[in-house]
Amino acid sequence: MNSITPTRIIFVLLAFCLAPISFAAGHGPADKVDVIAVYAAKPDRAETNRVKSLGGETKREFKNFNMRVISISANAVSALENNPNVRFVAPDRETFGMALSLSSAAPTESAAHATAKMPASGSVNAQYNGYRVGVAIVDSGVGNHMDLSSSIRQYDFVGGAFPTPRVEAGELDGYRSDPRSDGLGHGTHVAGILSGSGSASNGQHKGAARSAKLLSLKVLDDDGRGVASDAIAAMDWLLSYGQYFDIDVVNMSIGKAVEESNATDPLVIAVEQVWDAGMTVVVAAGNFGRDGNMTITSPGNARKVITVGSLTDKETGNDFSDDFVSTYSSMGPTLGDHILKPDLVAPGNRVTAPISMGAALKAGLPNRLGKCKDSSGEEDYIYCSADYLELSGTSMATPLVSATVAMMLDKDPNLTPATIKARLMRSARKIDGDATVTGAGVLDIDAAMNETGVMTVPALSPMMALGTADDGTYVVLVEPTGYLWSDAEWAAGYLW
Repeated sequence: MNSITPTRIIFVLLAFCLAPISFAAGHGPADKVDVIAVYAAKPDRAETNRVKSLGGETKREFKNFNMRVISISANAVSALENNPNVRFVAPDRETFGMALSLSSAAPTESAAHATAKMPASGSVNAQYNGYRVGVAIVDSGVGNHMDLSSSIRQYDFVGGAFPTPRVEAGELDGYRSDPRSDGLGHGTHVAGILSGSGSASNGQHKGAARSAKLLSLKVLDDDGRGVASDAIAAMDWLLSYGQYFDIDVVNMSIGKAVEESNATDPLVIAVEQVWDAGMTVVVAAGNFGRDGNMTITSPGNARKVITVGSLTDKETGNDFSDDFVSTYSSMGPTLGDHILKPDLVAPGNRVTAPISMGAALKAGLPNRLGKCKDSSGEEDYIYCSADYLELSGTSMATPLVSATVAMMLDKDPNLTPATIKARLMRSARKIDGDATVTGAGVLDIDAAMNETGVMTVPALSPMMALGTADDGTYVVLVEPTGYLWSDAEWAAGYLW
């Protein structure tokens, strides 16, 4: 491992240990809990009967994962695990969106509105805008909005649902879908950042990849809450049906607490399998940076996926000296596994984007209604305010990276997820700060699209550990990416 001198990382030995997993619920061990059982091989009917004999119920099965969601009494979990085919059992944990305005605990920073710095009109990359690249928005849904295409389809997984499109002769029958809805507004905002046309604001609030094809997979309810198994079901669905929608990119501005290793986290296992299938998964880092290091949320702790933090951009043109990583942006390394995350940061503070009609976020945040400029160039506090909302968080930074991925694939459809991740990191604009805060730097769309390096192995985010220098001082050790990624051109000095 390479060694670096820590500038602000303080490792506390207790923080190296994950809290023991508790399956207790309600008033005692006899109360039912929902767990995700992960098996070495696909469970069969005999396992269904065994679960019943333990007083449990199989609530959900998956086609592409050796997992089941089981409702069982807390005191029977150990018996459930007592099967050679059961690798481990994890609680079906709560998931949530990564916009700060969903919680009053972490206020938006008082800095300028963030905007994406797109390739200049003279750049060869200006012609690429994600044309025909499919992007799945795994979120609270995508509501109707003038900026968003009416052809966007939505499939709802909340509450154990699993919509099944009919496939005949290798093609989807009519592309049937569930009604579009987003009672929260979070997913609509994310979709607008990624691919909104800006029609309702005379082009002032445009998305970055306006020709990308969006698909909405609803895994959060109208309160912005869900469970891991619903998100896993969306991953399962993508592996079965994503090809019919040309899905190449998966945006997950959602997450959950890290309470187990990434090796035993069912959601991490699911997103990495989607990654291995050729879809680039982009995930929010989380909004718990004010709590310090080791605050990255799952599945951002997966070594393969692209984990995105938030930058507060003061919009001072090409003067980047006053930009800084948002104080709320979650910091690495990841809890328990000590993976160096985030992978990079992107503007995520005070982002104005579309909001669905009747959205709870819009009703609850009237002072965040988006502003537009009138014909004189002055901000008008009334014009277009009903159609846009200002939100902050790593949720808002993530779709900028997903949009960049779509533009990269528009330019070169043969790019693999590993190559995309490596190019994004090496091309990122380097900023001061340790890598557990800044990642590889700030998203640079033009530079990422100009990168030419190719990965031949998985672009795993490196692991970190404590070590001791010759003089007895503590140092932080980081896996050398030049070795980990099998090529010196991807050495740490080029990435961080």
